[in-house]
Amino acid sequence: MDISNLITHIEALIFASEKPLTSIDVVELINNAFGFLDDKIGIDQVETSIDGIREKYSSEFYPFELRQSGGGWQFLTKKEYHQTIAQLNGDKFLKRLSTAAMESLAIIAYKQPITKSEIEAIRGVNSDYSIQKLLEKELVVITGRNENMVGKPLIYGTSRHFMDYFGINNSDDLPKISEVLAEQMVEPTLVNAEHFDIEGSASSTAQTEEEVISAIENSSEEENINIEMDEQQPSSEENDTDVESTIS
Repeated sequence: MDISNLITHIEALIFASEKPLTSIDVVELINNAFGFLDDKIGIDQVETSIDGIREKYSSEFYPFELRQSGGGWQFLTKKEYHQTIAQLNGDKFLKRLSTAAMESLAIIAYKQPITKSEIEAIRGVNSDYSIQKLLEKELVVITGRNENMVGKPLIYGTSRHFMDYFGINNSDDLPKISEVLAEQMVEPTLVNAEHFDIEGSASSTAQTEEEVISAIENSSEEENINIEMDEQQPSSEENDTDVESTIS
């Protein structure tokens, strides 16, 4: 079977499937459909075809695209059409998770498998209601029991629907905590050399000698600038640091 014919059959499979299909799923389904024995379709041919499908539907002409999400390939509408298709399911489609549910879900996603008591120890509050809501929405599942803890409590993990809900393919696609916090931090700007120990900066800071010299030269051109060196950092940054240390 040539690539052009293979592409159309793969499109039909992904379009008709109720769940995301992996490349291996597609290989098996195609070979079963045509009963290939000697000249079976290989994974390389399928992946080449999928690349062609992705390129085809990346055009602005199509309102949907082929994406790897929820553990496999599926057709998804592009984000530009969110408001339009949201009308199909009304408020239910637009309803967001509560802050408590998002906190519990984030902890489960990054610390799974995890018990309810461990979630509550991190959050500092009872999490019965938020976990129940996550179970109802099928974003988390019960994966078993912790045999090493007293009472053998249930342990929780994220579901396949969780990956589909957030548009990721697996848990490795989750953003790293350090990366999230790094985006919220503001790098200090050197303005006046009088406030910095230039001699000790080489060993105590990440600034290079050239950066320090450049900052000093630039600062000499500034006039009437007052800096309060004892200014406190925003409380949101402190909270973010606490969240990072707690979850990690």
